[in-house]
Amino acid sequence: MPGFVRPFSVLFDAPPHRGPVTDHFDGRRFHNRESTEHAGFGSLIKWMAGRKKGPWTRVDPEPGPPPPERVTGETCRVTFVGHATLLVQMDGMNLLTDPVWGARVGPGARLGPKRFRPPALNFDDLPPIDAVLLSHNHYDHLCEPTMRRLAETHGPVVYTGLGNGALLRRYGIEEVHELGWWQSAPFGETAVTAVPMRHFSGRGATDRDRTLWCGLHVAHPAGGLLFAGDTGYGEHFAAIRERLGGPRVALLPIGAYRPRWFMRSVHVDPAEAVQAHRDLGAQTSVAMHFGTFALADDGMEEPLRDLADARTEQGVDEASFRVLDHGIGAELP
Repeated sequence: MPGFVRPFSVLFDAPPHRGPVTDHFDGRRFHNRESTEHAGFGSLIKWMAGRKKGPWTRVDPEPGPPPPERVTGETCRVTFVGHATLLVQMDGMNLLTDPVWGARVGPGARLGPKRFRPPALNFDDLPPIDAVLLSHNHYDHLCEPTMRRLAETHGPVVYTGLGNGALLRRYGIEEVHELGWWQSAPFGETAVTAVPMRHFSGRGATDRDRTLWCGLHVAHPAGGLLFAGDTGYGEHFAAIRERLGGPRVALLPIGAYRPRWFMRSVHVDPAEAVQAHRDLGAQTSVAMHFGTFALADDGMEEPLRDLADARTEQGVDEASFRVLDHGIGAELP
């Protein structure tokens, strides 16, 4: 490791997973089931030199109203907080996905992309949070200040991929279930299963793919929930349906997809998200991962326009692939 890199590695790298070799872990790094070549430094420079960024504008709407403390029966209530953060309430169970309330997403309060839209719920208005579904350790999905605050105020159990527990325990999370793909852990009367997604991990200069990325599937009696996190398109969506059945609700990313030559392997575009919805056999999908952080070249509103076009082209109606109002809970069928 070059000497100038080592100090940054110590500061920012996530602790690496150590465990036996599997079909997606070579003993040192994890890998996707479908061949996914990481973009090198040259590709990054090419992207940065020729960027054609869509427009982003800061918006400051009032936060949504406090959600109910619990829902009961067959109700599934989803509130879009922003980016990949959603509150899911199902029959007495409150879940948060990839919770981020930070003003920036990076290694420190002043580094990393800034928010263009504030969280759509006040943190203090959250109902009791029983569990967190954490897809991977990128800064826009794993926010240290938010996790510390959740640990202090809610004490949730966290379900995540292999290797993320060490970092979470540093942040005060006491109970962490680290899962390999297709491994499950109990949660009350339900089970949470980590499922393959096509992405990567890393927080520092030298820790790429040393911890596992995943989607999380909750086999709730009121209907299955799939949280995809970040992913490129691939055969894993059909495999999830084959193994676990079509989910009642799928939370699918639609943003951070341009330019396609750079982003395609690890980020679906809206058309691929609609195809994933169809592959999964989801009853209802909910769009996420858009309109909060300018992470790629697509503009703030572009994912929504492309999603509308993709739904029309693929014969999927708005009620089947939903765009939720920020901060306004919606009861899904």
